[in-house]
Amino acid sequence: MADIARWAIRVEYDGSGFIGWQKQTEGLSVQSVIEAAAARIVGGRPVASVTAGRTDTGVHAAGIVVHLDFPADARLDLRQIRDGMSYFLKPHRVVVLEAAPVDLEWSARFSAIWRRYRYTIINRASRPVLQINQAWHVKRPIDIEIMQQGADHLLGRHDFTSFRATACQAKSPVRTLELLSIRREGELVTIDTQARSFLHHQVRNMVGSLALVGTKQWHHERMAEALAARDRRAAGPTAPPDGLCLMEVGYPEDPFRKG
Repeated sequence: MADIARWAIRVEYDGSGFIGWQKQTEGLSVQSVIEAAAARIVGGRPVASVTAGRTDTGVHAAGIVVHLDFPADARLDLRQIRDGMSYFLKPHRVVVLEAAPVDLEWSARFSAIWRRYRYTIINRASRPVLQINQAWHVKRPIDIEIMQQGADHLLGRHDFTSFRATACQAKSPVRTLELLSIRREGELVTIDTQARSFLHHQVRNMVGSLALVGTKQWHHERMAEALAARDRRAAGPTAPPDGLCLMEVGYPEDPFRKG
């Protein structure tokens, strides 16, 4: 390990056209292009990565955090990593926003104490053009006050079995939801949520149910009933990936904080 220099990077990407974060046998992943760009700045030597959150196909990130283990003898600095990697990431819609050296004990995944996601809905009759692949189009009018009443039932520590993917591999379905806030700006409805960690598809499954509440197909109390059922069949559909974005990852000490 003494031959390794660990760096944290904060990355922004458009998930359209990617199979998600994680490398797989087929398809283009965000991880594969990140590691390829990192290797280019150290003469082609392999660079391993660990991320704070594995986004699914089509999901975006405004501030995902990744740590990279570079060969120590490369003697890299912030600008070489940020600007060099961003250059080699072209033409992919992926960019390195910040970089900082971290201790070898620090982990982008295990050192994180919260993740914050935002889901965006465009609420109008006409299909979106400018927001294509960036928002879920919902035609029915949405009442965000009623939608928030439904969201409030999910706040706190609960068994979220009803809102996890059937293929979710997490050992426990219990999570603590610290934030679930809904607001509207014109035609855009945004749902912000924060927790230490989320179950697979948890955010998209919560949004799919909340959309039924907001469009008055469900009473807001049905969110509590779905939660209590601990059964995926009791909740609503999975919202599309397009509207989901990993906004920020929190740590006890921000590795990117200046000075």
